[in-house]
Amino acid sequence: MESRKMLSEAETNKSADQVASFDFDLFVIGGGSGGVRAARFSANFGAKVGICELPYHPISSDKHGGFGGTCVIRGCVPKKILVYGGTFGGDLEDARNFGWELSEKIDFNWKKLLQKKTDEISRLNGVYKRLLSSAGVKTFEGQGKITGPNEVEVTQIDGTKLSYTAKHILIATGSRAQFPNIPGQELGITSDEALSLEEIPKRVVVHGAGYIAVEFASIWRGMGSEVHLVYRKELPLRGFDDEMRAVVAKNLEGRGIVLHPSTNLAQLIKTEDGIKVITDHGEELMADTVLFATGRAPNSKRLNLEAVGVQVDKIGAIKVDEYSRTNVPSIWAIGDVTNRMNLTPVALMEGTYFANTVFGNRPSKPDYSNIPCAVFCNPPLSCVGLSEEQAIKQANGDVLVFTSSFNPMKNTISGRQEKTVMKLVVDAATDKVLGASMCGPDAPEIMQGIAIALKCDATKAQFDTTVGIHPSSAEEFVTMRSVTRRIPVGTTPKTNL
Repeated sequence: MESRKMLSEAETNKSADQVASFDFDLFVIGGGSGGVRAARFSANFGAKVGICELPYHPISSDKHGGFGGTCVIRGCVPKKILVYGGTFGGDLEDARNFGWELSEKIDFNWKKLLQKKTDEISRLNGVYKRLLSSAGVKTFEGQGKITGPNEVEVTQIDGTKLSYTAKHILIATGSRAQFPNIPGQELGITSDEALSLEEIPKRVVVHGAGYIAVEFASIWRGMGSEVHLVYRKELPLRGFDDEMRAVVAKNLEGRGIVLHPSTNLAQLIKTEDGIKVITDHGEELMADTVLFATGRAPNSKRLNLEAVGVQVDKIGAIKVDEYSRTNVPSIWAIGDVTNRMNLTPVALMEGTYFANTVFGNRPSKPDYSNIPCAVFCNPPLSCVGLSEEQAIKQANGDVLVFTSSFNPMKNTISGRQEKTVMKLVVDAATDKVLGASMCGPDAPEIMQGIAIALKCDATKAQFDTTVGIHPSSAEEFVTMRSVTRRIPVGTTPKTNL
């Protein structure tokens, strides 16, 4: 009720609107996926929209960015291209047992793949600009900051400052990778630089165990590098289902990645032989490249938020209500800069709902339940809904866990010793499927369909009566009949490792 009241105050304050005259109905600061979506959809509702973004460059900085943002230029898209490149080595090994006679030496041309990647993100940067232009959105290249509740200043690359007024201002500036505070940190790189290396490093130390760390470890190992993965917890991918985290760890080791759990980096030292990496246990590793993948921080520092009173939390994330509105009624924020759920499709959802709320006369709250996600390690992990640990805390009754572990048909012929693992978590009281996870080939493609089922509140009985596609891995999700374990209501889940 309070949120609806806040919306009404801004949208129906006719006396203020009649007096004020603005250059734009909406000005968006940040041309990533969420900002572009909000700008386009708002324009489609008839709003006059402006948007600013830093000039394009593959590596972000205070002076460079690009329309398309992190996901398109230095995130999801280029990473997935490299993931594809990194899988072919294993596929070629497997091919021999399928009858392919690979008698000649096979070389990998990193520079060719790098150029293909760069060409693709450059193309997509242009696509995003054309989408905005086609929607009637006016674009500006430069650094944007807020100079008043309804005022924006854009500093262009040549230093020229442009000032505009807007009825609504939307912040969609995303986040940026951070360096840990250790001696020698300047010798390491972040994921931005990792996507543009001139040569493949022969020896790599990856610090971290989230999406980015695990994915780059898989990419480089797939291309033949010696890879060490160093992380603080006992298992990688904190926040995911613990059982599936253990599966990923086993698979990473099986692919030849050396794991260093319960470990931190203490210091980096430049030597003639490369970078000496010293851990907090006194262990020494030698590397050509050290990747820091230990977290990202919201891009909010250069926005002048303090001057206009926009509230942020202790890490700089902009505080918003359930409609993505800040404490200043004319200023809104979406995407990673708010640090809610930092996924590109979520930013797109928030951008869509912002446009619906402010210009479509359809107040809409983003729904963060049952959002599927994937980690593109090799093989990939994908999940939707609650983990087993989360379900134990939230379920109305006992929790039923169904699992299936098997050799994919491809592996039975190739000889690769790597099982696919699937899991369903069910509320025994309602028979509702609360969560699903899979680690194995094609997991993200399969999980997208499972996500629809969970969004529709599917029950285990409905899964059981669904006819499977045979032979496929996906059919295992509708043939798991026996309960692996039953956790009584009121049980305290184990501490996340």
